Amino acid sequence: MNSILGNEYFALLTVGGSAFFVSYVWADRLINWLHRKSLGQREEVLRYLEQMFVETDRNKVTWMMLSSSFGLGALVFLALWPNLMPGLVAGSLVTFGMWSVPKMVVEMMWNRRCNLFVDQMVDGMTMMANGVKAGLSVQQCMERIKDNLPNPISQEFGLVLSQIRVGRSLQESLTELAVRIPRQDVQMFVTAVNILQETGGNMAETFQTIVFVVRERQKVEKKIEALTAQGMAQGTIIIMVPFVLLIMFWAMDPNYISPLFTTTLGVIALLIMLVLQIIGGITMRKIIKIKV
Repeated sequence: MNSILGNEYFALLTVGGSAFFVSYVWADRLINWLHRKSLGQREEVLRYLEQMFVETDRNKVTWMMLSSSFGLGALVFLALWPNLMPGLVAGSLVTFGMWSVPKMVVEMMWNRRCNLFVDQMVDGMTMMANGVKAGLSVQQCMERIKDNLPNPISQEFGLVLSQIRVGRSLQESLTELAVRIPRQDVQMFVTAVNILQETGGNMAETFQTIVFVVRERQKVEKKIEALTAQGMAQGTIIIMVPFVLLIMFWAMDPNYISPLFTTTLGVIALLIMLVLQIIGGITMRKIIKIKV
């Protein structure tokens, strides 16, 4: 029985037959899932880059994602040759895993940009409150922010002003700003300006209130980050322990650990370990991560 399970060709036929059965039964769902995880990821990357004012070519993004997924997967497969089964498994994992990496990186950059915009709102709303008190209009206050503050708030307000100059209304331009920067503080600012433009009111006091709310929210977020830092560190250590032990055993006695990579049961055990690690990491992150 062990000799049969250890036969790479038997394992290959088993995996191939299972893949064919799954593809035959769930073909439509599988195609939609593959499209969402491949070309669908490209559309998300392009959308994030456009919102960050980064000009790029669709073909370049496509080739970059293909190189980072299928290219690295092929390199891993060739590096493990002639071990056919471990090469196929590792190459496939790298190929499918790297499809999501470009989107994760770009999304992380986009979130950092949105957070920086919210941080700059403290200075921006203070300038707008002082400008309104001095008799300036909202557009003139935005012009001051565009000229005196750095990106991204300068870029975003510059785009709002450009849209107003070509005939768009202030309400429409600010609504699009709230779509590009989906943060509660930005939506509060946009809603307040749009309402006060129609009904009237003390706009300077409103801007000062927004500044107070943003500052208090930042204080709460920093306090939560300090309180959850220990849990994040513990979760990272727990996730890294199996990989560190694997490297240590490999360095001390490669023959002791090699069955994990050269036998079918070993590869299955590694896959189960990786799946459990991913589930555990996601669960710990959901428990520790607190949204304000």
